[in-house]
Amino acid sequence: MNAHVISEVFTNYTDSVAKCMAAAGASALLTDGRPVMLKPNLVNASAFPVTTSPAFCEAVITFVRTCSRAPITIADGCGDMDLTTDEVFAQLGYTDLARRLEVALLDLNTAPLVRLTDPDCRVFKQMWLPEAVFEHVLISLPVLKAHSLCRFTGSMKNMMGLAPPRHYAGRHGDWKKAVFHACLDDAIVDLNRYRRPDFTVLDATAGLPDFHLGGAVCRPPVNRILAGGDALAVDREAAGLLGIDWRSVGHLGPRKK
Repeated sequence: MNAHVISEVFTNYTDSVAKCMAAAGASALLTDGRPVMLKPNLVNASAFPVTTSPAFCEAVITFVRTCSRAPITIADGCGDMDLTTDEVFAQLGYTDLARRLEVALLDLNTAPLVRLTDPDCRVFKQMWLPEAVFEHVLISLPVLKAHSLCRFTGSMKNMMGLAPPRHYAGRHGDWKKAVFHACLDDAIVDLNRYRRPDFTVLDATAGLPDFHLGGAVCRPPVNRILAGGDALAVDREAAGLLGIDWRSVGHLGPRKK
């Protein structure tokens, strides 16, 4: 796995995303004919920078189509207890985007599942995940945010949208993936053992330095786009943009025995 991370100064989404993805080697990943799945962070119906901007996602789609004719799907499973993922898609503009660009939408909260096992995992020695995420090139599209429970949220934590509520709603919080909260950092690591993204493009144009669901935006804005084939390496680089030492983040630092 290539741990090289590209960080580009933001000018506009179309140019900056294309330049960053090309420099990070995305073209080679997109030439094998597999369908492509884009995984934004759509935890709820709050607008960017809490969630991934449709304009950012559109720029990624534009680049993907310069490399591949394969079908593209935008997929997520929201965490909001009061909204379905389809409602979040609609409220944030993804339904209109998908219609206009002729890409599919997939609610990972309700998609068919496959059961996986890994005895080396600490929390999830077995895990249920959507079958579709193993059938696509999976590109993670997170936004740059601090997190109130695990200090930082980026590409690795963005994979929590894959976890189906029928198995992971639990009793540890009022949202659809609440089981993760009992041991969040270890749970993120386990999840990424089962399915880590094949590539990451991270929107660090704004940045939320205090709270993942709102609060003040970085001043001045961070004004960066990051990309790379190693989600861990991208997240470590991105954490530094918020002044967070990645070694202090449980799911980014060295694993304790």
